Amino acid sequence: MAPLFNENKKPTDYKIVRELFKFVYQTKNMKDTLKHKGMRNKLVKLLERKGIADPKVLEAIKTVPRHLFLDSGFEDHAYQDKAFPIGAEQTISQPYTVAFQTELLRIKPNDSILEIGTGSGYQTAILLHLRAKVYTIERQKELFKKTKLFFGKMGYRPKKVIFGDGYKGLPEEAPFDGIIVTAGAPEVPKPLLSQLKIGGRLVIPVGIDEQIMTLYIRKSEKEFEKQELGTFRFVPLLEDKN
Repeated sequence: MAPLFNENKKPTDYKIVRELFKFVYQTKNMKDTLKHKGMRNKLVKLLERKGIADPKVLEAIKTVPRHLFLDSGFEDHAYQDKAFPIGAEQTISQPYTVAFQTELLRIKPNDSILEIGTGSGYQTAILLHLRAKVYTIERQKELFKKTKLFFGKMGYRPKKVIFGDGYKGLPEEAPFDGIIVTAGAPEVPKPLLSQLKIGGRLVIPVGIDEQIMTLYIRKSEKEFEKQELGTFRFVPLLEDKN
């Protein structure tokens, strides 16, 4: 049997292995209780008061167990409308932001959706609950490995989970009915616009320190409708993979 650790591994590889062991240990005792379901019901009522109206999106938030996507230390806070750290200097977006972006996509069953920034996988799970065909890209190796393992354990089945550069999109699977970006971009990557179907929707937070949630709807080969829909804060969208 080959040794688990060897002298040729980089320090970052050791960190990833340690995180994976920690993750596997934590997921052994994962449960979704009546208490958690009650907290999700309260969260849904809060999101309704904040303006989320799509019943399918609200049902997804009510169903997907957000606490399982967080470190166990945050379990008691998982259904607060807040973002939390998930490692690799990334965060899980607050539920309102997840619901807001998802609602803008107007997903129909079997829609082909590209997600830029897999992160914890929570947004991916919401999209899957809406019966979308999801292709998701993550540039942080630690998160990519951990979340891909989690998907397998929990039975979530995106079409593809990719370690790569979200700036480039996924041209081999394009065009998409929708593209969702879960990090703040200083400008809109042109490859993402080009990978939308006619009628497709791109939801992306644009800006540096603060971002404006921006919706692009492709009207024709060269024409896009643009809507700006309020200010948010995201971790930055970075080019290349890490």
